[in-house]
Amino acid sequence: MDRGADLLVRVLESEQPVALAELASASGIPKSTASRLLSALERRGLIEQDGERGRLRPGPAILRVAERGMLERNVVELARPSLDALGELSGETINLAVPARHGVEHVAQVDSRHFLGTGQWLGRTVDYHCTAVGKIFLAFGRAAVAAAPLRSHAPATVTDPEQLREQLELVRRREYATAVDELEPGLTAIAAPVRGARGDVVAALSITGPTLRLTPKRILELAPKLIDEAQALSRRLGHAEPGEHAA
Repeated sequence: MDRGADLLVRVLESEQPVALAELASASGIPKSTASRLLSALERRGLIEQDGERGRLRPGPAILRVAERGMLERNVVELARPSLDALGELSGETINLAVPARHGVEHVAQVDSRHFLGTGQWLGRTVDYHCTAVGKIFLAFGRAAVAAAPLRSHAPATVTDPEQLREQLELVRRREYATAVDELEPGLTAIAAPVRGARGDVVAALSITGPTLRLTPKRILELAPKLIDEAQALSRRLGHAEPGEHAA
C-alpha cells in the first residue's frame, strides 16, 4: 500500500505526464511491481494514461475531487454573471454542469422566465450521450463513449457509438453541442465548454428549453452568445487562448 501511495504522489507532483520506467527508477521499485501497482491505481481512476505514449497523469477520480472543491469555492460564484446574462438574453433555463462518475451533475441554475420551462436541474444527474452538456464532456475527453449500444431515453436518442462519435467531431469543430428531443421528447438544449487555467474542460454552460421555442434558427442565434459567455467564464478561471492573457 505504501509503495502504491508513493507512486501516486509522484504522479500528482510531476508537472508533466511521467513514464512507468521513470516512476520505478525514482521510487526504487522493480518495474514489474510498479506496473502492477500503477494498473491498480488506473483501474480506480486515480491515474490515467496520457495519449498513446503511455505516460501517466492524475486520473478522473483525482480531478473530480479537486474540481469539486474548486467548483464549490470558486466556479459557481464566478459563473454567476454568465448565468444571469444568458438567462436575460434567452429567457430559458441556464445551467452550469460538471462531469461526475455516473453522469453529468448540475451545480448552478437560472430559471426560465416562461411558464413553460424545463424544471429544476440542480442535484440531478443525467447521462452523457443524450444531453448537450454530456456531449461537451465526451467531445473534450472528460468522459468516454461506451463501446456497447447506448441507453435509449427517447426516440431521438443516439444509441450507436459510432454515430455519436461523428456528432462529437462536429462539437469539437464548432465549440458547442446540441441535444434535440434526445433526453426527452420536446426538450432541447445547447451547451458550450468552460476551460480551467490548464486548458482542460472543467464545466459546461447550457441553455435548455422546449423544442418549440429552441428551434434550429433560435439555436443558431443563441450559440455564439453561449460560446462568448463560456469563454468569458474560462478567462475568469485563469484560462487564456493563444496570444491572450488570462483575466
